[in-house]
Amino acid sequence: MKMVDIHSHFLPRSWPDLAARFGTADWPWLKHTGPGAAMLMVGAREFRPVTAACWDPAVRLEAMDRDGVQVQIMCATPLLFAYDRPASQALECARLFNDAALEICAAAPRRLKSLCQVPLQDPELACRELSRAMADGHVGVHIGNHVGHRDLNDEGLIGFLQHCAAEGAAVFVHPWDMMGQERMSRYMLPWLVAMPAETQLSILWLILSGAFERLPRSLKLCFAHGGGSFPYLIGRVDNAWRNRDIVREDCPQLPSSYLDRFHVDAAVFNGDALTFLVKIMGEDRVMLGSDYPYPLGEQQVGALIRSHPELSERTRAKLLQGNASRFFGLERSGTQPTTAEPPQRRRRVEPTTA
Repeated sequence: MKMVDIHSHFLPRSWPDLAARFGTADWPWLKHTGPGAAMLMVGAREFRPVTAACWDPAVRLEAMDRDGVQVQIMCATPLLFAYDRPASQALECARLFNDAALEICAAAPRRLKSLCQVPLQDPELACRELSRAMADGHVGVHIGNHVGHRDLNDEGLIGFLQHCAAEGAAVFVHPWDMMGQERMSRYMLPWLVAMPAETQLSILWLILSGAFERLPRSLKLCFAHGGGSFPYLIGRVDNAWRNRDIVREDCPQLPSSYLDRFHVDAAVFNGDALTFLVKIMGEDRVMLGSDYPYPLGEQQVGALIRSHPELSERTRAKLLQGNASRFFGLERSGTQPTTAEPPQRRRRVEPTTA
């Protein structure tokens, strides 16, 4: 069965020394530690070990062939967003990493697709970069679920989402800069606890603030990691809306009635959780997402959906490929999942310091 993986990450093999370029500390950079291995750094601090799967399209395509993935949609690691920097610097970073993504995709343009990033702290600049990136060949945009204290119901961010709808750009929302980290110092607890909560928080801001009333239904919006904790607690939210006027003051409809306004990926790693997610969201609004190539991702992409005994063949086909093809416009662009194509020669990238 053909598969489209909508949630994967990349890093360029190298990029300019941003600390030197902007004259400030603690910018991300990649320290290569051996053949096909590197450490993603933030200034002098180690952030995450990574492998050549992040930057080498041949490694990526080999893994796709192994798992049977025909099309993979990739986005930058959220650490590269630079939302806390001056907007002009974040714009320069966005252009740098957006162009680098297209360099990777050029190795197999029918199989590798990319989501751009934008300087979301300045919605006007973000709109400009989105339009540029979409014209260059990106299939959508990857954004964090908040910008500092500004959540997705912020007027400027609503304006950006409206622009995405007008451009036909799919929006993939990824949790980042997680809450409560002072209480989560070990065991990857920010990723295990705060990330799902961040995603639920973002969805609820859109619903309860009335933001969805101001967003067109044509907006293609998807949340990572199965929507975080949101699908499993929607009953609690509905109950609060029915019984507390302060919950429903800006939300004219029952919260669960907004489930048709967004999609989620299927990165939940458990059969019972997937069954429940499909039941809550509907089989048309869940898409395969692996979080490749990181250790918290699905190690054999698509295995959970393929082997799930409670999913019909029709539902499997939707989750593995059909929903994503529609969501990202792969059918209109002529990029249907197909058999492997040989890698094309990449444009030469000048070496940079990192």
